[in-house]
Amino acid sequence: MTALSAIGMSWGSARAAESLVVADPGGPFKEGYGAAFYRPYQEQTGVEIVNIAREHQPTSQVRAIVETKNYSWDVVTITLGDQVMLSSLGMLEKLDWSDQNMKDIMPEARRDDWMGVDVYATVLSYNSATFGNKVPQSWADFWDVKGFPGRRSLRRSPIDTLEIALLADGVDPKELYPIDYDRAFRMLDKIRPDIAVWWTGGAQTSQMLESGEVDLIATWNGRAQTVIDAGKPVGIGWNQGLYSIEGWAIPKGNPKAALGMPFIAFCADPKRQAEYTKTLAYGPTNPKAYDYIPPERAKYLPTAPEHIQKLILANQDWWGQHKGEAEQKFNEWLLS
Repeated sequence: MTALSAIGMSWGSARAAESLVVADPGGPFKEGYGAAFYRPYQEQTGVEIVNIAREHQPTSQVRAIVETKNYSWDVVTITLGDQVMLSSLGMLEKLDWSDQNMKDIMPEARRDDWMGVDVYATVLSYNSATFGNKVPQSWADFWDVKGFPGRRSLRRSPIDTLEIALLADGVDPKELYPIDYDRAFRMLDKIRPDIAVWWTGGAQTSQMLESGEVDLIATWNGRAQTVIDAGKPVGIGWNQGLYSIEGWAIPKGNPKAALGMPFIAFCADPKRQAEYTKTLAYGPTNPKAYDYIPPERAKYLPTAPEHIQKLILANQDWWGQHKGEAEQKFNEWLLS
């Protein structure tokens, strides 16, 4: 019997007074997750889902919740990188992985104390009106300013940017880590004069693509997709994209942990994951979700079979140990 079946049999009105405070990134997630998870779960179980928006990087908030035992959140979405750090500090509850749908989750999205629920990717996006039939296919093309002239933009962060530089220099994806700082910065030195904007936020990248301010940009696929959906001439190159995963966790010691477990299991259901892809261009972590996603939508999602094989999983275990060091080196390079 799945956790979902157990919910239907034993909860119902008996749990009508119960509630879960669920934190996500806000914005489009409120509607996407609301339609896929929050409202259906509340209707089926009677457990009220109180949705709030969290900060972009919620690790400090989770730590504060656990350390003060002031459990303002019961379940929260965190990235795989956040999971690595918080788990090493013992800040997350172990999950119950007995549910069948949870067993179907892709291996990369499974940790003892975290379940990935959506996949996002940093991809090469471009103005298709600028390039016509000859579009950039790789990060080496991004560095090829003569073959692909235009205004360029990279993220003002070592995360993804260092990997992108190494991939542009021909490093095998299997040999990206540990990151060779010197080699990465040598490549960044070459492209630096041609970077028109060092972006700091996802919304900024969408605006630049929509206005035509930049012709090539490394951005999250969901941000590029919003511009495509608005009818603008924007394309996505999936080759050599770097993907990561966002998922559910429960702060350690939360008195509502047992109540949060079935909710997380509910979010593993392939039909439920398929639902959020209608508004969020992120890839479901349960491959069976593609049985319920139209092909015309699937072609825009990172975990679609034709895309995931071209993508590279960013090594969050490495970043968990070296993020501070990498940020210091990157900022020093920017100021040099």
